[in-house]
Amino acid sequence: VEMFSDAVSPWGLLEGAIAVYTVSSQLGFEAILAGHKPRVFGQPFYAGWGLTEDEDPVARRQRKLTRPQLFSAAMFLYPTWYDPYTDRLCELERVIDTLEADIRAWRQDRAGWVASGMRLWKRKPLQGFFGQTRKLKFTEDTEEAHKSGRNWMVWASKAGAKTHAGATRVEDGFLRSRGLGADLVPPMSLVLDRQGIYYDPRQPSDLDDLITQRADLGPAEALRVEALIQQLIRHSLSKYNLSGEPPALPAGHRILVPGQVEDDASIKAGCGRIKSNLALLRATRKANPKAVIIYKPHPDVEAGLRPGSLPETGVPENLADVVASNCDPMALLDEVQEVWTMTSLLGFEALLRGAKVTTLGLPFYAGWGLTTDKRTAPPWRSARPDLLGLAHAVLIDYPRYYDPITQRPCPPEVVVERLISGQLPRPSLRNRSLSKLQGLFATYAPLWRRG
Repeated sequence: VEMFSDAVSPWGLLEGAIAVYTVSSQLGFEAILAGHKPRVFGQPFYAGWGLTEDEDPVARRQRKLTRPQLFSAAMFLYPTWYDPYTDRLCELERVIDTLEADIRAWRQDRAGWVASGMRLWKRKPLQGFFGQTRKLKFTEDTEEAHKSGRNWMVWASKAGAKTHAGATRVEDGFLRSRGLGADLVPPMSLVLDRQGIYYDPRQPSDLDDLITQRADLGPAEALRVEALIQQLIRHSLSKYNLSGEPPALPAGHRILVPGQVEDDASIKAGCGRIKSNLALLRATRKANPKAVIIYKPHPDVEAGLRPGSLPETGVPENLADVVASNCDPMALLDEVQEVWTMTSLLGFEALLRGAKVTTLGLPFYAGWGLTTDKRTAPPWRSARPDLLGLAHAVLIDYPRYYDPITQRPCPPEVVVERLISGQLPRPSLRNRSLSKLQGLFATYAPLWRRG
C-alpha cells in the first residue's frame, strides 16, 4: 500500500491502475470515463447503471447505460453552466475551455516569475497575464533572477543566448489587439517559449513541437479550430485589426507582397540573401513578370512608429502595380490569389483564407508542406500537419490569452468575441503620448543610427 498525500492528478493514477475501488467518490465517475469498471461500496449517482460492480445495488436503477449516456446526463442535461466573460449561461464546452485557460495559467505561474528586458509600459499588462497567482518581479540583474527561486522570463528580442540561458522567452501572440504594439496598445495574447521563440528557425521552439504533435488532430480539436478560423475570416480579424478600405485593384493574377520592418528580429533570424522589402519585391517580380503585384507597407512604418528602408522616391513602378497604403490587409487577402513574403504573419493569415503562399524566409508556418518555400526548412520540421493542425497549434495551444474586461485568463474565443464587438478598453493617454514620442524618435532614426 502506498499513500499519496500530495496533490496528484487523478488521470495519471487512473491510467496506471488495474482496478478502482471506491465508496461514493467522484473519482469513481472519472474512472468510468477513463475506461474502468470501478467496484463501488456506496450508492453514488453513477452506480447501478451497468458501468460499475456494485456491492450495494440501487433497486430502482434497472436501466443499462453506455458511458456517453451517463456522461450526457451528468454533464449536459443535469447541470447549469455559467460563462463569466459574458455573464450568461453557456454550454459545457465553453466551461471546459475556460477551466483549461485557468489551469494553464496557474500551472505556469504558481512558482512566480521574475522578468527581464521588459519596457516600462509593458509591465502592467504583464502583471495581468502572469501576476495573478504571485506578483511579477522585474530585474535586469541575471544573478538576482537565478537566485530568486522563481521562473525567469525575458522579452524574446532582448534575450541573449548566454546572458539569459535557461530563461523562458516572451513575445506577442497572433491575435494581439485592436491597434499596434508600437502604438503601445496592450496585448490580449502573449506566448511563452522555453526552447527558443517562434520567429527564430535556427533552433527548435515550443511551437515547432506543438505543430508536430498536431499532425494527428482529433475530431473535437478539428471542429473547435475550424469554428475559430471561420470567425476570423467572417469578421476579417488579424493580429492588429486595423481599418481602411483597400484601393481598386487591376484585373489579373494578383500577388500581395507585405512589407516588413527590416530590423525586425524575424528577418534577422529567418532570412538569407533576401532580407529587405526591395529585394523581396524584385524576387517576386522576377518570378512573376506578368502578375499584378500589390505592395502593402508595414503598418508600423506607415504610422511613423518604426523605420522603413524603401527608397525615398517610393516603390519602383516596375516592381509593384499598386501600393496599398493605410488599409486593412485582411481586405486585400480577399482580393488576391497569392502572397509572397519573407517572414510576415500575413502569410499565415493568407493560408487560413485559402491563398497560395510563397516564403523567401523561414517563418514559423513554413517547412510543413503547406507553403512553397525558397529556403530549406530545419530538419525538425518534418511532420506534415494539415491546415487545421497548424492553426490549432498556432492559435490555441501556443499563446496565453487575457481578457481585459474580466481581467482574467481566457480561451482564444473570448478574445475573438471582444475584437468583434469592440468591447475593449482604450489605451491610456500616457501610452498614446509615449507612442507619439516613440514615433518622433523613429522618424529621426537614420540620423542617430549612423554612429
